[in-house]
Parts: sequence; C-alpha cells; structure tokens
Amino acid sequence: MFIPSKVLPLHCCPPNPNPKLRFLNPQGSLNCHPKALEIQCAKRTGKQRYPSEKKKLKLKHKVLTHVNDKFQGIWRLSKLGVPVQLDPGKDFLGVSKGLLQEIAKVIKFPVASMLPPEAFLVVRKSFDARKLLKEPKFVYMVDMDVQKLLTLEPRTWDFISRLEPKVGLIEHIEHMHSLSGDLISITRDYKIHKGAESRKGGESISKEGSDNFSTSKRPKVAVVGSGPSGLFASLVLAELGAEVTLIERGQAVEQRGRDIGALIVRRILQLESNFCFGEGGAGTWSDGKLVTRIGRNSGSVLAVMKTLVHFGAPENILVDGKPHLGTDRLIPLLRNFRQHLESLGVTIRFGTKVNDLVVEDATVVGVEVSDSREKSEHNSQKLRYDAVVLAVGHSARDVYQMLLSHNMDLVPKDFAVGLRIEHPQELINSIQYSSLATEVHKGRGKVPVADYKVVKYLMGEDGDTSFDSGATSRSCYSFCMCPGGQVVLTSTNPSEICINGMSFSRRSSRWANAALVITVSLKDFKALNCDGPLAGVEFQREFERKAAMMGGGNFVVPVQTVTDFLENKLSVTSPPPSSYRLGVKAANLHELFPLHITEALQHSISMFDEELPGFISKDALLHGVETRTSSPIQIPRSGDTYESTSLRGLYPIGEGAGYAGGIVSAAVDGMYAGFAVANSLGLYSGDIESILGKAQFSGSAKY
Repeated sequence: MFIPSKVLPLHCCPPNPNPKLRFLNPQGSLNCHPKALEIQCAKRTGKQRYPSEKKKLKLKHKVLTHVNDKFQGIWRLSKLGVPVQLDPGKDFLGVSKGLLQEIAKVIKFPVASMLPPEAFLVVRKSFDARKLLKEPKFVYMVDMDVQKLLTLEPRTWDFISRLEPKVGLIEHIEHMHSLSGDLISITRDYKIHKGAESRKGGESISKEGSDNFSTSKRPKVAVVGSGPSGLFASLVLAELGAEVTLIERGQAVEQRGRDIGALIVRRILQLESNFCFGEGGAGTWSDGKLVTRIGRNSGSVLAVMKTLVHFGAPENILVDGKPHLGTDRLIPLLRNFRQHLESLGVTIRFGTKVNDLVVEDATVVGVEVSDSREKSEHNSQKLRYDAVVLAVGHSARDVYQMLLSHNMDLVPKDFAVGLRIEHPQELINSIQYSSLATEVHKGRGKVPVADYKVVKYLMGEDGDTSFDSGATSRSCYSFCMCPGGQVVLTSTNPSEICINGMSFSRRSSRWANAALVITVSLKDFKALNCDGPLAGVEFQREFERKAAMMGGGNFVVPVQTVTDFLENKLSVTSPPPSSYRLGVKAANLHELFPLHITEALQHSISMFDEELPGFISKDALLHGVETRTSSPIQIPRSGDTYESTSLRGLYPIGEGAGYAGGIVSAAVDGMYAGFAVANSLGLYSGDIESILGKAQFSGSAKY
C-alpha cells in the first residue's frame, strides 16, 4: 500500500459533555478545536518500520559479492512483472510464455520462446495492483538452473557470461542450502545420522538417550494444547523418541465442527469446544492465514510450510505471496496430522482439562486433569511427566489464573482492541482493482479476491486526559483481513461478546471483513482500574461484557454504520446486511471504548479512506468487539532452553505464552521448543539452528 510521506496534523476534541455533538459536521470537517494529534506516516524507525522498508534498508547496505563461476549454481531473478493479460492467472504456478518474456529481458536473450521452461523454477508469485503501477501485474521470483539451461539451450552461454548481480533483482547462489524439507524428514535424517555415528563408535543406537533415563524407559512429556505450537512440539518430541501425551480441553475437529454448528443454529455454546477451543486451536475456524513477520524464506518457516504440505496442504502455499488455507482445508489437514501422531505412539486426550500443575521442589512433575465436559473437578486425576509443555491459546484465561496460584511470573503485554469492519466484497474489489474487479469471479477468476492492509501511527496527546494524561504513541491497523469471509463469534463465555473473521479456501463469500484495532498498553489498563499480572485480561473482559449488553444478549452482536460511528450518532437503526449469523443490533459503538480510543479509531478510518477511496461507505458496518488480537500476557522463559524462569520442568510456548502471533509463528515456536525439550531430555544433541536458522519470536499478530 502507498503511504503518504508527510505528517498530517489533525485536531481532537477535549472530553465532550454533550453526547449529541457530532464528531464530523455535514461537510466532513472536524467539529472541534486544536489539540494536536498527529498521524505520522513517515520516518518510521526500528520496530515501527514495515517489513518491506526493513528489506529495502537491508538491500541498500548489501554488498554485491564477486561471482566466482557464473555457470555453476543458481541465478535468482526477482521482481519479474507479468501483466495480467499475459499470465494464466493466480492458480498457475508454472513458467508461462509471459514469464519467459520477462526472463529473456533480464538475461538479454533475444528469443524468449527458445528458453526451456524446465530450466526455471517459480519460487514466489504474488499479485500487485497498486495504483502507482501502470498496470496490475503478477510478480515472480524465479530460480534459473544454469547447468540445466545450458544443457537444453547451449546458445544462452554468451548471455549468462555477461550476467551481473543487481541488488534486489539478480542474485547468484553458488551453493543452495539443501534444507531437509519437512519436519519429519529433518528429525529422521538426524536419527539416521546419529545412528551411523553410534555404530561407527561401536555403541548401540539405543544408548543415545539421556543419562537421566534408562535405555528401557522413554521420557514422558505432556503437551497441553493442540494448536499449532502444541502440534509441532508434539511432532518433534514424538519423532525423536519421547512418550508424548497431547492434552486438549476441546474436541477433535469432527466433533468441534458439530459443536460450532449447534452454536450457529441453536445458540448453544459449548464452553470447551467452540471457535477458540479444540483441535487446531483458534486458527482452525479462521482464515487459515500463513503469512508471517518472522521471515518467509527462513529455514524454520519453510520447514513448517513443507510439513503442512506433507499433511495435505496444497503445494501452492510454498509459492503464493500471501498463502492461506481456509477452514475447509485445515480440517482434513489436522485429521492427517493427528493420525500421524497416533502412528508414532502419541496419546491424544480430547475433552481433557488441565486444572492444576503437580509441583515438587519448584519443579513441575505432572498435571492434574479432569473431563472438560463435567463441571465438577472431583473426578480429577494426577498424571506424572518428565516435562510439561504449556501450549495453550490466548483465551485460556483460567490457565493464567492457575499459574498465578503457583506464584509464577506473568507479565502484562501490549496488544490491540477495536472493531471489525465489513464491506461488500465487490466494493473492495472495485477499490483495489478498478476495472479489473470483474476478473475476480468470487475466487474462481484470474486474479485473487481483493484484500487490503492499512496502518497508521498516531502521535500526540490523548483526547481524554482522565484516561491517559501523557503523550502517547499508538498504531491503528487492519488485523486478520478476511476477503470473501464472514464474521464469527469467538466468545468463551455466554456473558461476553468477542468476534473474529474467517474464510474458506475459495473466499467466495459476498463480504470482506477486517478488524480495525488500536494498540493498548499498561497505561490503558490502569486507567480502567485493571491492575496486576492479568490486567490485560480484565481490560478485554470489560469491553466484551459491555458489547454483550449492547447486543442485548443471546450472542447478538452490536453494530453501527461507519458513517454514524464517525459522527457519534445512531441514525441507522436498521443496519445493512451482515455475514454474522447470530444476529446484529444497531448500537452506539462510539460509546463502547474510552474517548481517546474511539477518537483514534475515527481519525484512522478517515485516513484509511484517503488511501482506499470508498472505504467510508453507507454499506460499511462496524461490529463490536475485537479484543483477542494477541496474548495479553507473556510467561517469562529461558531463551535457550525454553524452560519457565519460575518453575523447572515447565515449557511455556506459542501464542498463549506471548511468543507468537498467528499460525506459522506459533508452529515455529513449537518446533524450536520441541527440539529444546528433547535436548534437555537427552533425545537430541544436534544444532537445530544450523539447519533452520536462529529462532525469532513474534509476540503480536499484525497481519
């Protein structure tokens, strides 16, 4: 998205005792007097830089290395733009005639049709329809195998000899680092290598375990939670020989789907099997986004993606610039994942809730569990383990409370809250693609269903000094944008309303939705008298309960048109259609949050409309409330061993522990944690970072 490189001064109102005073006058100007609130869109530094800006900065300082032998290895060609009319479309991942023409231009080969497609491999394909371009294009990254090219077309020799590296465009890769592929291959290659070393040294393979465990006893590990981090940790540990028990409070995807159906049709909320709890975690009934901020081309991310392909994900996720699966593809994938774990001897206990940790001498030695479908915990049982991996999601609030009972350190963490906006998908297609919008065809056309990503940085004083008396820096951004999707309920308590978005793989719904959220911090929590380690949780609950009251109960969601929200009024009492299937009710969402949060949202929406003309529309509907963008706490742990700094033998991982934001980063965290736990148990002694690269953490979820 194009971001204007200037600072736009806006003015915000002091607290207004007259609720009838509109935020905007009929002409759209701000109806208040100066108190500077700047929306700053330039000169971002450090963590505020977009990934694309960081990449450009890195490329600027990159030194081109001398190419020793141009006729060996791989030449990687980037930013090859193929006009839409010359490309077969979004679902084609091969080498088309149009792409060969662009390759020929780069290597200055005169006849594109003479280039053999077999010599080229598409590494990445994305669609770029930004207005600053002359025409929309599919943008490719391609690897050119020099030896294969010369074998199939020797006349390219002279052109390759004149090829020179160009930063960000042409790169020579002398030795491709051969990743072992998916996670299963990585662990099995290690065992083969370890076995060969043992035989060479005259030792039996069975002696590769830890000194702490006899050769006849496998270390026992409990993994609590079957979201991405729990599944990948279980996979690593089981492949390396641990006796793993995977404990999940919710149900397997088949039963979970039936429970969600009962919620939508009969308004029956199963407290332990819903949009948040169950096999696959909260991401299962979401868009299935596989975008990540921790390095798309890193070894760890590629290992996760290839593992997903191994279990049934389409191979295009390895190439697509914005990969996603959709709920319909995630369900069979998770079933395959489960069956593989069971084939390794993993015991999977669905419908089992962890009520407490078994602690001896500041060491976790087991867990106390009970049937999650029973309200009583009298029939609980204690299970002993050599290690406990805590992989719960960010909605497991009872687990946080239980951890506090053991005097564990829980650190409140910044996250974001806001509203979910929904537009007709055709409107978003038109805004983003103009005349090309007719090529979408509800996800079956040449170009992808249009999405968007918007970010604004707010600098200045809060409008309501009673909530925050000092200068603040906030981000307002779109989160979990679901093109061709629907708004769904993610409440885990009947007295609270929390929502999210989801899409199926084809993204064929008539609606597009995205959360518009504002970052909040400890200052905001304290302003509402939310204190202590779980201040962020109480902050979330405050607005979830308020939204439930605004909706009138029975899971009805409060809504307001964007135009009314901007003008602080409720003129539209019969709101436009919504994809939310449990019903909506017109409400004063501008009264839901503290004034400074509301005004920040209002300012940002006005700015988003400048970037996406038509974003403010009579058909645009805001839904309340979006609060669970990422974990409100972080559980401190060792950076090397992943072990809790409060209790030995406990390994907090994933999004619920505050170390991930989204499916891929959670899976990566679970994968590294699995190797760390295996190392502590003597099941693994290799250097995983030499294969996958250094671990990176993402404690928030900006998509």
